[in-house]
Amino acid sequence: MTTVVRVPEELSARVPAEQRGPGLERDAVRLLVSRGTAVSHHAFAELPGLLRAGDLLVVNTSPTLAAAVDGRVGYARVVVHFSTRGDDGRWAVELREPDGNGTTRARAGTRAGTGVRLPGGGRLVLEEPLSERGERLWWARASADVRGVLREHGRPIRYSYTERDQPLSVYQTVFALPSADGAGSAEMPSAARPFTARLVVELVSRGVQFAPVTLHTGVSSAEAHEPPYAERFTVPEASARLINDVRAGGGRVVAVGTTAVRAVESAAGADGAVRAAEGWTELVVTPERGVRVVDGLLTGLHEPEASHLLMLEAVAGRAAVDRSYEEALRGLYLWHEFGDVHLILPEEDASRRALRQQLQVRFMRGRCEAAHRAHITYERT
Repeated sequence: MTTVVRVPEELSARVPAEQRGPGLERDAVRLLVSRGTAVSHHAFAELPGLLRAGDLLVVNTSPTLAAAVDGRVGYARVVVHFSTRGDDGRWAVELREPDGNGTTRARAGTRAGTGVRLPGGGRLVLEEPLSERGERLWWARASADVRGVLREHGRPIRYSYTERDQPLSVYQTVFALPSADGAGSAEMPSAARPFTARLVVELVSRGVQFAPVTLHTGVSSAEAHEPPYAERFTVPEASARLINDVRAGGGRVVAVGTTAVRAVESAAGADGAVRAAEGWTELVVTPERGVRVVDGLLTGLHEPEASHLLMLEAVAGRAAVDRSYEEALRGLYLWHEFGDVHLILPEEDASRRALRQQLQVRFMRGRCEAAHRAHITYERT
């Protein structure tokens, strides 16, 4: 997507919503809703009223890791961002340097053979760039148990637009589950952050369903907007079956976050059917590739240069994305992981609306018949 807007610094969310005033919770953020080029403004707590019975939310269960660790290269202080663990035991890492303000900046001069001393006596040696696209991320081999180092000495990755360090709990979503092997995301799957347990209960009570998937996200950067690297994902059999059933029944499949889109679209065949899958995905969802499964998307607000916007275009179209971002800027929405969110829903034509009404009639008729049979059974007993 070509840069068409500039996001002012004052629109960066510097602290989580619940820290902006007394009595606030995570869901105290704004919700921009777009259906085609039609845009409306809401509070996130209104989400249950914007979805309907039979809709399905696909959520990412990956927990956030304390992926930033202090280290030294010679006498120089560095910060290691641990991104992804490879199948061969190596880690994809980024070396950064402290900026004097509690955050970090890109570090120049990194090369193969660079050694990093880690807390606790471990050592990390950079071996080769992760890809040919650049030398920001490197495959590195550690002499220590990295997951133990993260538990003992790590902290969440923090970028310069935030006000202060936050505890790891702030970066966990309500859907996060600990992985048996200790894996997780270097950065929070942030689209799900505004959900609270109370809101999930209300959604379920209104007939909205949830399909859990897992995609462990690697690091991104405020300085670079490369396409996403390969990431590990899992789409369980039960979730695949539920997604297919909802689509067959006329419900809408709404992904919570671009990570959920990448996972579920990686498990979709050319026929649009989702099958259980796990492993590494290199899928980049673009307007040319399109989406096969996802009808809608709940996501944060992304920088104009970010590759994520190509995914938004694939779901909603360029005109809809341009229109919604113009409205977000005009409405002074907040950007980044602690910011406001954007719900993209499909435009509904007359034929789809008629099909949905028919399915609802059948559903209610089925419930009435089931209740009648149960009543007869009760009378006979």
